[in-house]
Amino acid sequence: MSRSEFIEAVISKAKANQRTIVLPEGFDVRVTDAANMIAAEGIAKVIVLGDDKAAARVGKGVTVVDPQTSEKLEGYAAAFYELRKSKGITLDQARETIKHVNYFGMMMVQSGEADGLVSGAAHSTADTVRPALQIIRGAKKGGMVSSLFFMVSNNVPYIFSDSGLVENPDADQLAQIAVQSAQTAKQFGIPTKVAMLSYSTKGSASSPLVDKVVAATQKAKQIIAAEYADQGFELDGELQGDAALVPSVGKSKAPGSPVAGQARVLIFPDLNAGNIGYKLVQRLGGAEAYGPILQGLRKPVNDLSRGCSAEDIVGVVAVTVVQSL
Repeated sequence: MSRSEFIEAVISKAKANQRTIVLPEGFDVRVTDAANMIAAEGIAKVIVLGDDKAAARVGKGVTVVDPQTSEKLEGYAAAFYELRKSKGITLDQARETIKHVNYFGMMMVQSGEADGLVSGAAHSTADTVRPALQIIRGAKKGGMVSSLFFMVSNNVPYIFSDSGLVENPDADQLAQIAVQSAQTAKQFGIPTKVAMLSYSTKGSASSPLVDKVVAATQKAKQIIAAEYADQGFELDGELQGDAALVPSVGKSKAPGSPVAGQARVLIFPDLNAGNIGYKLVQRLGGAEAYGPILQGLRKPVNDLSRGCSAEDIVGVVAVTVVQSL
């Protein structure tokens, strides 16, 4: 499948701003194939974590590091111990933990030896996010970490959030997810027209599920007015999917809305809706899906779907480079 204009633009920006990205899952052939593609195209400097078998599968321009034998292991263990000793971890436990490729890779990012990390081809989201929260930590104290997918349909990029991480956000969390997603959209050149999705449009139904989205919409608007008034963010809700995306339906169901019929950032009310939604659009609609992309961390760490291809990994690495700029 040929790449969309959106991901080509992201790749071009990555090429122009070389960064080092670590791929912890060198035991997975998709990862080493992607590393070779990334190096060949000059998208990023790439470090693969793995053993001699991984090293045999990569070509020129790809660095392979074996966490089990690395001279950095003891230093990383000591640093991880300092980060987690208040939680009761011992130095011996820290040594064992750091041998796990995701933890070792996170320490490379934390120490500045890499600018970002992409994992998840063979690990669960929890296996990627947990060490990120323990080592990289959130960008804001008390802030949240959420996720999104870049979905490219008919060569048009959209953001679907949260489709990979926050299971059942309350109204405050949903508002934060919306604002974070608007910031990411702006960073990647996607129009910041944000729709707070529901099964109701502007009071067409009433229930606690709808009330949460209504409250989140109000809170998100307040955050934008207070902190991002000069960013040009446009946000509205609650909107059904067709009202958010189809101009004629938006005009009928939500006349006067600055977002209805034009939305490019779709905020789902919970993880059930977001995850099902992105997979349906990807598998039945043929859209490109890149993610889960994490938001709210101090340094970029991104997850992969375990059904990803090598080409998907290339795209997420390029996204990670742009996030690091």
